Amino acid sequence: MVGESLPEFNYPKDVLQPLLSASNSSSLQQALEILIKDSRAAVGRAELASKNILPTVLKLVESLHRASSREYLMQATKLLRNLCAGEVANQNSFVEHNGIETVLTVLRSAALLSDPNFGIIRLSLQVLANVSLAGAEHQQAIWLKLFPNEFFILASIRSLETSDPLCMILYTCCDGKPGLAIELCRDPGLPIVAGIIRTFASVGSREDWFKLLLSRLCLEDIHFPALFFKLCEGNASEDRGNTAFGDNVFSSEQAFLLRIISEILNERINEVRVPNETALCVLGIFKRSVSIVDFGARAKSGLPTGSTSVDVMGYSLIILRDICAQDGLGDLKKDSVDVVDLLLSNDLTNVILSLLHDLEPPAIIRKTLKDSENRELNLGSTKLCPYKGFRRDLVAIIGNCAYRRKNVQDEIRQKSGILLLLQQCVTDDDNPYLREWGIWSLRNLLEGNAENQQIVADLQLQGSVDMPELARLGLKVEVDQNTHRAKLVNIPGSYTKPVE
Repeated sequence: MVGESLPEFNYPKDVLQPLLSASNSSSLQQALEILIKDSRAAVGRAELASKNILPTVLKLVESLHRASSREYLMQATKLLRNLCAGEVANQNSFVEHNGIETVLTVLRSAALLSDPNFGIIRLSLQVLANVSLAGAEHQQAIWLKLFPNEFFILASIRSLETSDPLCMILYTCCDGKPGLAIELCRDPGLPIVAGIIRTFASVGSREDWFKLLLSRLCLEDIHFPALFFKLCEGNASEDRGNTAFGDNVFSSEQAFLLRIISEILNERINEVRVPNETALCVLGIFKRSVSIVDFGARAKSGLPTGSTSVDVMGYSLIILRDICAQDGLGDLKKDSVDVVDLLLSNDLTNVILSLLHDLEPPAIIRKTLKDSENRELNLGSTKLCPYKGFRRDLVAIIGNCAYRRKNVQDEIRQKSGILLLLQQCVTDDDNPYLREWGIWSLRNLLEGNAENQQIVADLQLQGSVDMPELARLGLKVEVDQNTHRAKLVNIPGSYTKPVE
């Protein structure tokens, strides 16, 4: 602000004098500094509200905008933001005195510059975000002024500095008025959210309000499919990876969206129940990605790998894993189908088992095969894990699906999957926690299922498998003296589910 002065006509007395009086100062610069400091605290905001200072600040913002005084405008907008933070009287006064239109005028000018003023845009959006927290009427007023055109322009600005407060406005509006979420996830609203995702994807960042917005739209509501496929339109990303291995089928923004959704679901696994529409869409994405991923190269890293198709497959698999861990979460509506049962009815178990069967065995199993003539173990095919942790994630889904579901336990036995799962109870450098997830899966396959227990007992007795892990499950093999048949019996012990 050094050296900056305002023309005399921009100092109307009805604007300047109340600010000087409220701050007990002699200059506009000093007044703004004092009032910004005072308005940081709730007591300061309340005192300024009692003096009805907000309409004066709005007039100041209008004057400074007309005078193109950037530094003073920044300070005045910062004061406006502070005044509207949690003080209902100021929030109401803002709407009553046409504050939305005033701030919107500033936003338009700053956003349409060849070199957008990110600082002014961010502060202006923070003003609107604070006002939106006042309730449904304020949210509706903001929405009517900004949706869809103004939101679209703001979403097109590739800056995290402005995208985060924009997400706050959209989230607050959609959370307070559910009908607005529907508008946002239909044309012409979808390009707004897609633009925001592309901004965050371009820098690999994920701020809190961004994740809250996606959680609201994609996990607490049914809009994930529409948003996911919108991100594939118009060659959203120039860098789609290796097209020789199908990386042109999905966009990097779609992979990024799946990554964020997988993070949110893992963080809120006990809070949100994934809609059936979303779960089926993710399963379809996973099946499609499996058909194009190259399984011929051994993984060099975990997710993200840099291959769009592999990342899409991996993150969709992780989402399915966590959906299948949400056993009984939330109340089912009348005639609705449990989300896990819905996935199972759409061939989830068969797809996962087939992938696991086609993978080469874990390294320790391969070494055993080289040193032994025992060919009863699955030799697998030439398929290799496309990312580190892929095998573990497959096993985890089976374990979660088999938890207290006898139909899944029986299906895996009928498809000769028990021996396959026994092979996964080993340590593997390329699959952290594989052994723990393998034991978890085995425990769920055996619980309350005499047929499965008998198969494991027979394999142990025959020497087909060496299973010290059975002891960790509280089980051991004994031979019935009357029937001379092997059976699993309980022994003192304990078991807990693996946690990543």
